[in-house]
Amino acid sequence: MNIKEYIINHTEKEDPVLTELTRETNLKVLRPRMLTGFYQGVFIQLISKMIQPKNILEIGTYTGYSAICWAKGLKKNGTIDTIEIKDELEPIISKYFKRSGIEKKVKIHFGNAINIIPKINKMFDIVFIDADKTNYLNYYNLVFNKVKKGAYIIADNVLWNGKVLNNNNDEMDESTKGIKIFNDFVQNDERVENILLNIRDGLMILRKK
Repeated sequence: MNIKEYIINHTEKEDPVLTELTRETNLKVLRPRMLTGFYQGVFIQLISKMIQPKNILEIGTYTGYSAICWAKGLKKNGTIDTIEIKDELEPIISKYFKRSGIEKKVKIHFGNAINIIPKINKMFDIVFIDADKTNYLNYYNLVFNKVKKGAYIIADNVLWNGKVLNNNNDEMDESTKGIKIFNDFVQNDERVENILLNIRDGLMILRKK
């Protein structure tokens, strides 16, 4: 047994509905590695239960795995607004939101998050950013005034398979540039406290002061 297996064996077991969602995503959807996945899913589920949010905004639904995890910590009558650019994913998203019993707690917005975020008139306890990397800083700036004092912004994939260590701009793809710009900006943003966690592909957790 290696250390990764030991960690998994001493972590809360995966919800069977999420196991099915993972299997169907891998069978039917392009780029299944975009799925949040078991270990990170358990982590954000526990974070949600600790914070007990009233309102969550998720930017990047994919097939719905992370939204289901976030929903497990919602307060009674709490809601999630989740934004996904690919409307062809609607059948699988709706199927598993219903299977997990959260369909009445979630509003799915299909389209470009840059256009949708300004139209959502809510204050959020958690914002989860997990969409196109080139726009991470744009998303951060758009949601900042919609986040309560003491609330959290969490960004996924902030290590970007280690590509953030590349300092040669000529060799850097646009997604890597977007992640590096975001990481450097929030590190120097005095309006927040932050920690970068080496979980899966990196999670940046920010608390608004």
